[in-house]
Amino acid sequence: MLYMIGIGLGNEKDISVKGLEIIKNADIIYLESYTSKLGCSVSDLEKFYCRKIIKADRELVEKKREILDYAGNKDVAFLIIGDVFSATTHIDLFLRAKKRKIDVEVIHGNSILSAVGVTGLEIYKFGKVTSIPFENEKVKTPIEVYEMNKKNGLHTLFLLDLDPLNEKYLSIKGAVEYLIKKGVKDVYAVGCARIGCKDQIIKYKKLSELKRINFGEAPYCLIIPGKLHFMEEEVLGLWK
Repeated sequence: MLYMIGIGLGNEKDISVKGLEIIKNADIIYLESYTSKLGCSVSDLEKFYCRKIIKADRELVEKKREILDYAGNKDVAFLIIGDVFSATTHIDLFLRAKKRKIDVEVIHGNSILSAVGVTGLEIYKFGKVTSIPFENEKVKTPIEVYEMNKKNGLHTLFLLDLDPLNEKYLSIKGAVEYLIKKGVKDVYAVGCARIGCKDQIIKYKKLSELKRINFGEAPYCLIIPGKLHFMEEEVLGLWK
């Protein structure tokens, strides 16, 4: 049995009761360690769960058979930062398990895709989500997505590239510089760091101002709002 468990964005206590119960009874526990940054240490998780955790890098999850081989005859808990299907690599693991006739149960957790609601922007008014990679000199997709969302009055969420294993994260400053270089006007935007954590930072300012702010540690995301409702404007005022 494969249990795919979203553990949330903050710390070890963000997991659901159901997820925690499964972890305590699982034979083997893996933590994916490449799609996002954990808001606490692995040792914090192990202490809270009272279980040993195996860190799983991209190669182990996507290319090796180890996890599914174990899930064929043992109960495997696969822990995912945020929600289970926020990253496409986890859809791939789900499909491969199904093809091998392995039972899969999904336990959802809080995701950045829903947590950005704390900014005051209405979730159902977000358009297509896009990512800004580290190497972006010739990358046009984020701009094309933004222009399409803007045309429809929708908010644009930019997820910023990260490499947790090498402690490398695209900063909000780097994202802003990319956008401005690609012709985006100096519009108001929302810079976010560590959403879901106690020390989260949210700032609503012009792009040129955001890149001068120290947002502290990753992970980060950036939002350019579309057409605003008066209530959205009121909440955004809290972050100026």
